[in-house]
Amino acid sequence: MTDPSTSPGTTPAPVTVVVMTRNRWPDLQQSLPHHEGPVVLVDNGSTDGTPAHVRRCFPHVEVVELGRNLGSVARNVGVERARTPYVAFADDDSWWAPGALRRAAEVLDAHARLAVLVGRMLVGEAATEDPLCALLAGSPLPRAADLPGPSVLGFMACGVVVRREAFLAAGGFDEVVFFMGEEERLALDLTALGWGIAYVEDVVAHHHPSTVRDPTARAVRAARNRLLTAVMRRPWPVVATEVRRALRGGTVGRAAVSRALVRLPAAVRHRRPLPADVEAARRLLDETAG
Repeated sequence: MTDPSTSPGTTPAPVTVVVMTRNRWPDLQQSLPHHEGPVVLVDNGSTDGTPAHVRRCFPHVEVVELGRNLGSVARNVGVERARTPYVAFADDDSWWAPGALRRAAEVLDAHARLAVLVGRMLVGEAATEDPLCALLAGSPLPRAADLPGPSVLGFMACGVVVRREAFLAAGGFDEVVFFMGEEERLALDLTALGWGIAYVEDVVAHHHPSTVRDPTARAVRAARNRLLTAVMRRPWPVVATEVRRALRGGTVGRAAVSRALVRLPAAVRHRRPLPADVEAARRLLDETAG
């Protein structure tokens, strides 16, 4: 199978696609042919033969085998391997629309403070806009004149293109949160460092969610990770509010609190409260969400 970045008459955009995966070879068979430009696939200890399958069927893809599951930290490895100034993330069940990465590079070139370009996510065969897009487009945060779209403090990792320099300066994703909701802490830290994050709706990604999912486990993990992120960056009264909210959330919330306690010592070690202006922006989002 040929590398889509080498089509006659085209010059690859300065963007590397980093794909994080684990035991999702059937999904990768569908998604990998869509990627343009260099691709780094970081495998989180798959046991289904994914690395060998990818090397055989997609020889242009650089495969990195971690041998164990590092969660979202696997993306950091891919960013470090990238040799381009910009990196687009994709999951094994997502990809970027044709020309999207070239457009993303143009926007990033034109906006030096932009660290994360958040694209518009279309879901499934029907290409339905993900509900998150409307929230991002209507962000209550003041819009910065030097950014190409609404300023935001959150994103979905498989729908962003990052400036490699900024991502690494902020430490990338962390092992405390591990996976799901890993974006919030990174978004807060990038903003604290003075970088910008903006929603740009004409850069489009596609997401065909895998059917290999456990909704309850995902809900528990997401709630746990909100608590851990609060411990790492938010004032203690906010942490207490989050704990009370979780405990009122029934079985899922109580399980989230219990599992957060296991990682609490690590979260406290990583605690670094936000600057006042960033905390104020984050609090504004809390108040808007009700």
